[in-house]
Amino acid sequence: MSVPSLRARVRAETAEEIRAIAKRHLATEGANLSLRAVARDAGLVPSALYRYFPSRDALLTALITDAYVALAASAKDAEAAVTRDDLRARFLALSHGVRSWALDHPAEYALIYGSPVPGYAAPPEMVGPASEVVLTLIGILFDAAERGLLPTIPPRPLPAATAADLRRLLDESQGPKPAWTEPTPESVIAIAFTLWTQLFGLVTFEVFGRLDDLIDARREYFEHQILVMADLAGLDAGPAPGDR
Repeated sequence: MSVPSLRARVRAETAEEIRAIAKRHLATEGANLSLRAVARDAGLVPSALYRYFPSRDALLTALITDAYVALAASAKDAEAAVTRDDLRARFLALSHGVRSWALDHPAEYALIYGSPVPGYAAPPEMVGPASEVVLTLIGILFDAAERGLLPTIPPRPLPAATAADLRRLLDESQGPKPAWTEPTPESVIAIAFTLWTQLFGLVTFEVFGRLDDLIDARREYFEHQILVMADLAGLDAGPAPGDR
């Protein structure tokens, strides 16, 4: 295995330092980053910074990607630590992983789940990192469907156009395709999307202060809402020890 040259290592370290400084600026400036200010704090002249990030959008893309990757790691690591049989606990752990990262990194969370940055268009390669949490959630529900724990008929049938969209997403995915037919894979993905949007709605309300002066016991409220969603989705707590 080749060892990076000294120049390559120095370049990588400088780029990482620029990213770290830019993340600190997010806390005070939001996404309206000043490359000149970032360069100044990195000890660079602005023209030198452009050797690492040729534009503000390139730096934003790096920060957004870092945020998605870190958020997904928090959620997936929490979910992976739970026994595979306990579907409810897996969903609860994933949800707490999302919430804890968001509360610890509110500026970075705002960058990816706040208002769109004016004039910024995310590149196609952003789709992968942005999809990791919902794909993990879909995996939990696919496990539930294989065990027959989800309703075979959704409470409200999917509109044909929505079913077609979800079928396209399934066909384009790189993961294994479900072997079962009922409930339909499309309806399972629809449930996953419902849980996904509800989860991030809860987190967003808390991070952006929408619960201030309303709910003091935030963690208890959050966990109750997650368990309500798990009930609605049919996620049980796994078999009793004697049934394993």
